[in-house]
Amino acid sequence: MLDPNQTIDLIRQAKNGDERAKERLIVENTSLIKCVAKRFLGRGVEFDDLYQLGALGFLKAVKNFDESFNVKFSTYAVPMIMGEIKRFLRDDGTIKVSRIIKILSIKINQCIDEYKKQYNKEPTLDFLAEKFNVTKEDVVLAMGAQTKPVSLYENVKDGQDKPIELIDKIACEDKEDDFLDMIMLKRVINELSLREQKIIILRYFGDRTQSEIAKELGVSQVQVSRLETKIVEKIKQKM
Repeated sequence: MLDPNQTIDLIRQAKNGDERAKERLIVENTSLIKCVAKRFLGRGVEFDDLYQLGALGFLKAVKNFDESFNVKFSTYAVPMIMGEIKRFLRDDGTIKVSRIIKILSIKINQCIDEYKKQYNKEPTLDFLAEKFNVTKEDVVLAMGAQTKPVSLYENVKDGQDKPIELIDKIACEDKEDDFLDMIMLKRVINELSLREQKIIILRYFGDRTQSEIAKELGVSQVQVSRLETKIVEKIKQKM
């Protein structure tokens, strides 16, 4: 594990064209890159490809990092890694399905509809495989080809009918994710105004009530409540 001074020294060397310094930085930050990449699983891209995209974003962070930013390199690198992966997913689209499978899928779905109307039940895999002269595996593949992938970031309802993202309902004990969340949260909080930072720090890290914060700031509890809601919404949008 590199300390901050070693990291900065390697970044300087990498900027001067030292390939070994770049390789060392990637090796030492592999867990960070993997942690970010794991957040994009289920988007139709293999993990190894996500990691490679993350590594590319990491190298861009190395190239563009400025010591005058006055932030830890990892704090700067995470948004760059995420940005590279998001850019690829946006430009590349979702899962690609071959034209042959798409056509077979359409024919099978039409056949299923007609069969159900005639016999009031669905045809078997054996029937469909024989009718279209393909294997049962191909039938299953074709039937699933037109199914839209579910995004981990799709809004779903929780027990109290409040919309939350699907990823928030997946249990995870990965400490690296906690580390990543802290990096992202710290970056977002640093972008807030001093007043906004004080409210969030006192409220969520100092365990202070809205009334206590209102007295300290010299405003009403209602004002603090409104400000807190706006700040939390702003943080959510940037996370």
